[in-house]
Amino acid sequence: MTVDKEDIRRRVEALKSVPTLPGVLEKITESVDSSETAAADIASIISSDQALSAKVLRLVNSAFYGFPGRISNVTHALIILGFDVVKGIVLSTSVFDMMLAKGLFGLWEHSLGCAVAAGVIAGRIEHPDPEEVSIAALLHDLGKVIIRIELPEESSLIEEAVEKKGISVYEAEEDILGLNHATVGKWLSTKWNLPRTLGDPIAYHHAPGLAELAPKQTAIVHLADILIRARGFGSGGDNLVHQIDPKAWGELNISDALLEEIINEMDDKLEDAEDFLGDDVRVQV
Repeated sequence: MTVDKEDIRRRVEALKSVPTLPGVLEKITESVDSSETAAADIASIISSDQALSAKVLRLVNSAFYGFPGRISNVTHALIILGFDVVKGIVLSTSVFDMMLAKGLFGLWEHSLGCAVAAGVIAGRIEHPDPEEVSIAALLHDLGKVIIRIELPEESSLIEEAVEKKGISVYEAEEDILGLNHATVGKWLSTKWNLPRTLGDPIAYHHAPGLAELAPKQTAIVHLADILIRARGFGSGGDNLVHQIDPKAWGELNISDALLEEIINEMDDKLEDAEDFLGDDVRVQV
């Protein structure tokens, strides 16, 4: 099968329904980009969609964000977490809807696990914005969802190649599409005008050495992805556990003792995440 890379790019960039576009998310994006916008204005936009507002608060108040039960309204979330983080959470809840609609619950579990691990790593190395790093991890495999939605035939071939050849999703995508989910994620993060602190980890979580503007955040998401794969939490589409990129490892400067502490804390928080991923979440989130 011959696939036109530029045709795929045009199709992805022309999407109108991924995710929450061009309605609530577009309004939020315009408001965030305006220097005159107050938190209450953006909160009002989110709250106008009651289902979305409930999802945002449920996610913010889940234990793995560190604010269990403490954030009572969207304005409070904006003040504590900042515009870009809440914008990312809005995206995340919408991405979950797409994953669930396409039967990708395992990918949602994997993404949520990565968010947990990234938050733990960021906290342990005293990164100034662990919540934003968690959002980047939650969104890092967005491109896989878009490929599944927009290219169902090719997606089936990718799954078949992963199973029969024992290769990674990333490698199968390159073989069949001539591009990969990280590239698709990069196109979308640019289209949505996401900050590079979110965009770089989405684009370069498999090649963290290429992240120029957010190398530490990208290194954290890269490591989180590997730790969650090793833990077997959810499904990234294959069962392979990749080696840690040496440049990313050097960027983080984590000792063996600190890594052990990170893994222990991650395991504890994943138990909370498993509760969050109960049967009621499959319907309500």
